[in-house]
Amino acid sequence: MYTLPYLTQWRYALEPWHTSQAASGYSADTIKLRNHQLRRFWHTADIANPLTVTYNEIVEYLSRPGWSAATRRSASTAIKTFYRYAFEHGMITTNPAEQLPRVKIAPGKPRPAGEVAIYAALKAAPARVRLMIRLGAELGLRSCEIARIHSKDIENDLLGYTLIVHGKGGKIRRVPCSNDIAKVIQHANGWLFTGKIDGHLSGAHVSKLISRALPDGVTAHMLRHRAAGQFYRATSHDIRAVQELLGHASVATTQIYTPADNNQLRLAVAGARL
Repeated sequence: MYTLPYLTQWRYALEPWHTSQAASGYSADTIKLRNHQLRRFWHTADIANPLTVTYNEIVEYLSRPGWSAATRRSASTAIKTFYRYAFEHGMITTNPAEQLPRVKIAPGKPRPAGEVAIYAALKAAPARVRLMIRLGAELGLRSCEIARIHSKDIENDLLGYTLIVHGKGGKIRRVPCSNDIAKVIQHANGWLFTGKIDGHLSGAHVSKLISRALPDGVTAHMLRHRAAGQFYRATSHDIRAVQELLGHASVATTQIYTPADNNQLRLAVAGARL
């Protein structure tokens, strides 16, 4: 039986799936990550033909030690997505990933960057990075969203300025924006943070620049957690408003970002006192 060359087997399997993911509206970043996860699986497990993979090979790979739960879930999702597509389109007769166990992840907790850390970074960082920090800490933007800001993304109405945010999965949301940040974006006359690829910086590079400016142990994503906590308190604990501002599909995700108010907890206990 004729066997396609090693890399050709991968390409034959990936190309139609890749096109299907794009047609389904998944973002380029999501498709790139899933593509990477699949290639890493096939390479690490020494899979010559992706369409002959067995359930046991997948389970053995996903049970590798040293991974975080998030990494394991990401790999599992990519594998499940690909083999479901391959089965539904007749590329394989059975789905080896259909009965994969669910990856358990402990409930997340708010991890906001501290005010002292933020102000120290704002004082020392160059102007471009200071703006990135403010976009994360004040507007709650992800690094990939900061990277994609364009001067045409600012709207103005009777209530003030609004930033059009290009979120994950191609989703668009609108976040109110302060006058000074809005004017800086408008004056950019194009991409706010220019880069050599696609005209703007990548989200990964923005994250790296921000994290370098912050003290050790404080990351760019922790700025988003900080913004969420501020939104939650400023709206008198309106979780739906915070969800809209952060662009979460589920309130359950937003709850991870919003801390319980210590004063409210004390009032609750005081109310139960005998």
